[in-house]
Amino acid sequence: MRLGQTTLTAFSLAILAASLAACGETAEDANGEEVAVSGEMDVIEARQDNFEEIGDAFKVIRDQLEGNNPDFALISANAETIQTNAGKIPDFFTEVSSMDTGADTEALAVIWEKPEDFAAAHQRLMDASGVLVEAAASQDAAAVGEAVKGLGASCKNCHDTFRLDDD
Repeated sequence: MRLGQTTLTAFSLAILAASLAACGETAEDANGEEVAVSGEMDVIEARQDNFEEIGDAFKVIRDQLEGNNPDFALISANAETIQTNAGKIPDFFTEVSSMDTGADTEALAVIWEKPEDFAAAHQRLMDASGVLVEAAASQDAAAVGEAVKGLGASCKNCHDTFRLDDD
């Protein structure tokens, strides 16, 4: 019996994923699926992917607000993505994933030096994302706009404090 290329590729990927999972830890990706992480680089990559998805969702919402007829279903879905991904952030900041370890990241050591401050900043993000979810459900463009400003301020606060300014 001959296996098709698609079946063979899927089978190979499944074997690879199982092998990686056996060698390391697991974390959730943005879809809630467990993915293997074998060390600091995988944690950093997962963290960066998570933040990229937050940024992409934020952009979709902002783009919708620029039009005359925003799609509130799309805004709501992306607000939910932001809130879900924001909730995962603390899991991606292991001590072995800081700049001080030589890892390729912009995460500053202050994250681990002042964990209460980082937790407070994370809570502000969670609160702001909750406000955005509620505003999106209201289907009020002005309320969504204000919530976007609040979320943006929360993101900026964290970036200013806990992320290397590479500009």
